[in-house]
Amino acid sequence: MTQAITSLARMTLRQLRQMASDLGVTLYSRKSKEDLVSAIAERQERRGGDLKAIEAELTPPSQSQSTTRVVFLPRDPQWAYVFWEISDTDRRRAQSEGAAHLSLRLADVTGLQNGSAHPHTLQEVPVDSHSTEWYLPVPLCDRDYRVELGFRSGSNWISLAFSSVARVPALHPSDQILDQFVPFSLEAAAPAPAPVAPPAEPSDSGLHERLYQSATTHFRSRRVGSEVLHEQDSMPGDQRGLSDSGAGLWASGRNESGLGGVAPRQRTFWLVADAELIVYGATDPSACLTIGGEEVPLSDEGTFRIQVPFRDGEQVYAIEATAADGEQKRNITLNFERVTPEDNSNPASEAKAEWF
Repeated sequence: MTQAITSLARMTLRQLRQMASDLGVTLYSRKSKEDLVSAIAERQERRGGDLKAIEAELTPPSQSQSTTRVVFLPRDPQWAYVFWEISDTDRRRAQSEGAAHLSLRLADVTGLQNGSAHPHTLQEVPVDSHSTEWYLPVPLCDRDYRVELGFRSGSNWISLAFSSVARVPALHPSDQILDQFVPFSLEAAAPAPAPVAPPAEPSDSGLHERLYQSATTHFRSRRVGSEVLHEQDSMPGDQRGLSDSGAGLWASGRNESGLGGVAPRQRTFWLVADAELIVYGATDPSACLTIGGEEVPLSDEGTFRIQVPFRDGEQVYAIEATAADGEQKRNITLNFERVTPEDNSNPASEAKAEWF
């Protein structure tokens, strides 16, 4: 039994797995070499074979290799798998030259041609002379590597074969962005958009206007956009160009002379556009927050949000938070400037009839 285990220990992991498969050893691919040796020896002992038959089975006949080759396969960003075959001719030649240790040389060849390698990147790893496979640690990921198989004889190197160049994958995700495909069904109805709750009105309705007035350095005399719409709502009915019933100058189908007939073709056109500025943030819920010296109320979570007009000109908002004990302060100053290079808009109340 001891001699059989000794013979098994001299075999490679690949040979042990092949024998374990032939003997019906379960889960042989997950076992270590020591576990495979014990399992195979136990299975042979149960079969009752003599020692010579066991040794004959454990030592498969050597197969003559005509060529020497080595294959380099990156497994992950940190490890690579290498396996090789050495021809009898190359092995005898290396032994005649005094070959002592079988080794693998790993070289970084990223961006290089003609078989050259980057200096100071060559790593030589001694391996078992009877093995045909090995796992190599990779020094850097996302690089190109090549493996050289050979024998070490003192200070001399006897080269046998080179592998193909292979790229070790990167450890970080790829920067390439692929197309995003959204699954959908023609039979399923489109989901209704979630209702958006309007922002809660502050308790002080004049706070936003006071903040705007204190932050504005100069004002324009002409108001445009949504401000005109608000002004129009407050105008009397006789100043809007329409009566309360909605009748206007051309509603009856008569012209200014009062004569009957079809009204001439005319159109009115209008446009309004404006912008608003939103300043928001958060601080300690117990702190006192001021903007331009005006105290701003905080929510229970310490957040705040103000929405003020954003007219042409410069607006400066000096925001300061003071702790409840008055010992700590934090501040930030926000400076905004709006410029309207062209304004050819007009509200509906100022739309003029154009003849066509």
